[in-house]
Amino acid sequence: MDQKPPTAVIESAHADQLNTLPFGDTADFEAADRGFITALQPCVIKAADGRVVWDNDAYGFLSGDAPTSVHPSLWRQSQLVAKQGLYEVVEGIYQVRGLDLSNISFIEGDTGIIVIDPLVSTETAAAALAMYHAHRGDRPVVAVIYTHSHVDHFGGVLGVTSQADVDAGKVAVLAPEGFTEHAVQENVYAGTAMARRAGYMYGAALDRGPLGQVGCGLGQTPSTGEVAIIVPTVDITTTGETHTIDGVEIEFQMAPGTEAPAEMHFYFPKYRALCMAENATHNLHNLLTLRGALVRDPHGWAGYLTEAIDTFADRADVVFASHHWPTWGKDQIVEFLSLQRDLYAYLHDQTLRQLNQGFTGIEIAESFQMPPALQKAWHTHGYYGSVSHNVKAVYQRYMGWFDGNPARLWQHPPEAIGPRYVEAMGGIDNVVKIAQQSFDKGDFRWAATLLDHAMFTDEKHAAARQLYIATLQQLAYGSENGPWRNFFLAGATELADGNFGTPTQVAPTTLMAQLSPEQIFDALAISVNGPKAWNLDLALDVTFLDTDINYRLTLRNGVLVYRKVNADEATAGATVKVANKVRLLGLAAGDLSSPGFELVGDAAVLQQLTESLDRPDPGFNIVTP
Repeated sequence: MDQKPPTAVIESAHADQLNTLPFGDTADFEAADRGFITALQPCVIKAADGRVVWDNDAYGFLSGDAPTSVHPSLWRQSQLVAKQGLYEVVEGIYQVRGLDLSNISFIEGDTGIIVIDPLVSTETAAAALAMYHAHRGDRPVVAVIYTHSHVDHFGGVLGVTSQADVDAGKVAVLAPEGFTEHAVQENVYAGTAMARRAGYMYGAALDRGPLGQVGCGLGQTPSTGEVAIIVPTVDITTTGETHTIDGVEIEFQMAPGTEAPAEMHFYFPKYRALCMAENATHNLHNLLTLRGALVRDPHGWAGYLTEAIDTFADRADVVFASHHWPTWGKDQIVEFLSLQRDLYAYLHDQTLRQLNQGFTGIEIAESFQMPPALQKAWHTHGYYGSVSHNVKAVYQRYMGWFDGNPARLWQHPPEAIGPRYVEAMGGIDNVVKIAQQSFDKGDFRWAATLLDHAMFTDEKHAAARQLYIATLQQLAYGSENGPWRNFFLAGATELADGNFGTPTQVAPTTLMAQLSPEQIFDALAISVNGPKAWNLDLALDVTFLDTDINYRLTLRNGVLVYRKVNADEATAGATVKVANKVRLLGLAAGDLSSPGFELVGDAAVLQQLTESLDRPDPGFNIVTP
């Protein structure tokens, strides 16, 4: 992709930011360096086959003053999150940062260590554990804690322990109630679409550099190694619940429905240390992540932060989280957590106030202003979530997609509305001319809107495509928000170089294997091509030989329904006997030849069912029709 330089409009805007924001405040840099022990040199991690799954050295360009192609505030944040190595939080608690999107933490017990959030990939987690062992001794892992149900907090678990050690009772795995259900659902039900959009959000396919990807605010980007899961052996269910592991007492606080559907905070009295999972980090987080998710509850989020302050602040000397660097000192902890609480509460309350005055989500987002104290604090800036899309998320949570205007109730999709706009504006050449005028004036938002319509009218129009690429680049350069920058640059990259698909693995086998039979059937149901199956009337029994549990699947009117049945009930048109859940997954994927599967009855029933299933498309178009 031909990288255009930033325009004078962008350069001027960045100069204003340099004069407005408190860049003389270097406290975050001092905190991020505090406790540094060693770095990984080189910070390049490879899989067993030699493939690079993590390259922090690619961010070596993040030094000195911000170039004009990067928002100076985002540049500052990217410099901070690119710091990597082993750090002492307090004596007995250590973190490895900068080896993945998230942090991994090690809590020392009487004989071994408790691991908190083992990163995204086996390889990065193993490298982090090796760093710890090299400097603190070869202490065994005695427990793993998942703070919540997002993959960057459990995916690397096989890098720190094994299923065999967990099964043998050598290692406990603790997680908030509902963890497994939410972890696998998110990666399966809408996993393909989320992963495709995550390629845009994290800039996985973008070049690293001042004109490309500089991070995502929360970290650099997810690693791309082996993703796995070990099902928790201990479910944490109640605030105030305590467990002692290897001589270390842990007091838990439930925080469901905040940054993740299943999430928890916890406190270590021995170390006077509070872990806030991902609910208090050094940026404004997402209420609706741009890759797609359920809308999060900012009111509940703020409430759990208040509860954490009231419950733990008087007893804590340090607060640390699953991303970024810790905060030390009681006064600093209270201020940090209070501002984070006020951030989400203000977004919630003020959006609802204006919503009830008749403003729509996009109108509220355009005029929304944060209080001065929240604008002043670096850790409330929208490096990962943004005020704009978070306000729209609050609106969506309460009011849905429709803003109440009947003209917007039944709008045309892009492929239909684009040509109509283009025709009304005098043809595509004239649209490009007007877009160029907007570009020259620095109105990149309007230029992008016009060129979006042009692309969905004639995606091969060279002038429209080239101007659209240049426009998205300028929008990227001006973004303080890391995912916004990556989205703009990813769109420009695909317009220039073609569809890059989904760079990361979708629904790894180890995650799929943790689906319950009901979740597997749900996944099949959402894969049924309804119109193709309208006239089918099928009944198929499924028997799991490892559990002797039987289900009957029926497919009528394009709807797959399942229910448990007794083994002695009359058989359906066919019966499938599978060794276990994993074999059923293979069967659904079309594997009829591997062992562990037996079909009794009419083979056409199974064939018709499998032929009615659609395969998801990990490379669907986004910026083109």
